[in-house]
Amino acid sequence: MRHAIEHIAVDLADTSEVRGTVTLAFSDRHRRRFRLHDDAGEPFLLDLPHAVRLADGDRLRLRDGGVIVVRAADEPVLTITAAGPIATAKLAWHIGNRHTPVQVLDDGRLRIIDDHVMRDMITGLGGVVENEIAPFDPLNGAYHGLGGAHGHSHGNDHFDHGGHSEHYERHDHETAHAHAHAHAAGKPHDH
Repeated sequence: MRHAIEHIAVDLADTSEVRGTVTLAFSDRHRRRFRLHDDAGEPFLLDLPHAVRLADGDRLRLRDGGVIVVRAADEPVLTITAAGPIATAKLAWHIGNRHTPVQVLDDGRLRIIDDHVMRDMITGLGGVVENEIAPFDPLNGAYHGLGGAHGHSHGNDHFDHGGHSEHYERHDHETAHAHAHAHAAGKPHDH
C-alpha cells in the first residue's frame, strides 16, 4: 500500500509527479494517520508526523515518490451575504466568536458548514443566507501551524461537528483555562 508521509501546503512550490487526487469533506481533512482511497479507488495510508488540516490543493508526498493532490468535496454549506463590508466584518466576528471555521469567498461573501443554529444567528443579525452544495475551504486560524497552543484550547475539535450543532448547545467549558474575550453588553454566551 502507498504511504503519504509529508504534507505540502498549496502555497509551497512543488514539481513532483501527481499520482492521484483525493476528494474529502471538511470534517475528513484534519488527520494524522488514516487509511484513505484516492479518487480512482486505490488505497493509501496517510501517515503524517502530526495532525494537519488539509486544504484544497494541498499535496501529500508519497514515500515511493510523487504526490496525491487534496480536493475539497462538495458539501452542504451556508453562503452569507451582508449589507456591506462593515456588516460582513461584524458577521465574521460573531461566526469566529463561536469558534466556527469560515471561508471568505473572492466576492467578499462568507461561507460556513451548514448548521441551523448558525443560520438562525446570522439571519437574526441581518445576514442573508443561501443554502448551497459547494466545496468548503476555510481560513486557517491565526495560530495554525504553531502547535495549537494559543491559550484557548478546550481539548476538542471545534470544527468537526459532523453536520450537527451539539457544540453550540452543550459546550460547557469543563476544563479550567483562561477565557479572555469581550462579550456584547457584558452578556455571557454559551459557545
